[in-house]
Amino acid sequence: MLDDIRAIVGDRYLLTGDAAAPWAVDATGKVQAAPFAVARPASTAEVAALIRWAAAAGRAVVPAGGLTGLTGATAAGGALVISLDRMNRVREIREEARTVTVEAGVILTKLHETVEARGLSFPLTFGARGSCMVGGFLSTNAGGSNVLRYGNTRDLVLGIEAVLPSGEVLDLMTGLHKNNSGYDLRHLLIGAEGTLGIITAAVLKLVPKPCAHATAMLAPRDLPAALTILNAVQEDSGGAVEACEFMPGDYVKAYARLHPEHGMPFDAPHPVNVLMELGSTVPRDSTPGPDGAVPLVARFEAILERFFEEGLLVDAVVARSEAQRRVMWARREAAAEVAGTRSPRVTNDVAVEVDRMDEFISRADAVLARVDPGAGRSIVAHLGDGNIHYTVWPGTLDEAEQDRMVEAIEDIVVDMRGSFSAEHGIGSFKLNSMARRKSPVALETMRAIKAALDPQGIMNPGKLLP
Repeated sequence: MLDDIRAIVGDRYLLTGDAAAPWAVDATGKVQAAPFAVARPASTAEVAALIRWAAAAGRAVVPAGGLTGLTGATAAGGALVISLDRMNRVREIREEARTVTVEAGVILTKLHETVEARGLSFPLTFGARGSCMVGGFLSTNAGGSNVLRYGNTRDLVLGIEAVLPSGEVLDLMTGLHKNNSGYDLRHLLIGAEGTLGIITAAVLKLVPKPCAHATAMLAPRDLPAALTILNAVQEDSGGAVEACEFMPGDYVKAYARLHPEHGMPFDAPHPVNVLMELGSTVPRDSTPGPDGAVPLVARFEAILERFFEEGLLVDAVVARSEAQRRVMWARREAAAEVAGTRSPRVTNDVAVEVDRMDEFISRADAVLARVDPGAGRSIVAHLGDGNIHYTVWPGTLDEAEQDRMVEAIEDIVVDMRGSFSAEHGIGSFKLNSMARRKSPVALETMRAIKAALDPQGIMNPGKLLP
């Protein structure tokens, strides 16, 4: 079997034993399952050949990118891991069309840097951007901080190329914005977590690179007031708000303990802390006036002043330099670091309607105190899209008890007609949630699609579908 794989990728790019150990774990540390082997193909043709071999051998296949997932989606005990890390070319940038064609192994930061050199931007961003890869964020339909303005991954993809479980290549690599010719197979494969095939390349949308940012840490009176401020700033700026991130007071204090060099965002602590950032591509917004003020920043400050007068805003610090802006973002993007200060931890990645986030947090805190009095929790949230990362440090090591705690939180989400998985995906960790919460009709439809495309069940088995 190994000789067959070696013939496809070459001896240097077939890894077994200790050499394959990095693919036996994931970012959470919960997954520890040794793969049969790791193959590192350099082309779509090699991926297709590997899939054809796996289909003939009846061997399970697990695709892997940067291994930054949080749901156990790359657990690969006994499977052939196909790592896309060598397929890392930016094939083409079309500046006038504002598209970029990339392979699945391109790291998100590299994509950012490459297109920004052309005065353009790929607006998807999140904390793991330095190691996550295109194939991974497509396979999970990642969200991130800029969903408010630019949408999820699906909203940023025009075309994809994928190898199906049969080994055939599905070529949907167009830059068309309109294509109403049947089922949208592109969107079917995005978010499928490698269970329907392996995405090998994509055509992505680009936007103009902002020439000015206005970034601030805000202390609203409460969370509903934060939403009022967000909506008003959106209206006044013509939709220029790119990110609006909520951090409660205990999270901010925990970060300050880890990074005392960054300190606290305000002179006094506040229960509600919000990072808000506006971006503009209009040169007049970035050209300092006679007083040295950047117009975008000055306009933002004028809006905030109104909310001070109305009592909706208690405190605010506007970034005066890029260094100050980076500290503000470092505080928000340290969510995994803050959550990792205690163990074990259970991540609840939920979404509710944006005007009910405060209600969810209050109800979840009450349930947690009742179900697991010894538990703690850490929260960060994307205020603009209703996505709350409600991480729990359970007071028990009993996994069954931990699952009951998750189920109690899910009860609140379901009652509020929310989602138990907002942007992290399902993987293997949320199979119980899928079985409990997903519509039986929806599950049967998903199983029918899986059976039609992957009748042998070799593509990332044991993930997504309970």
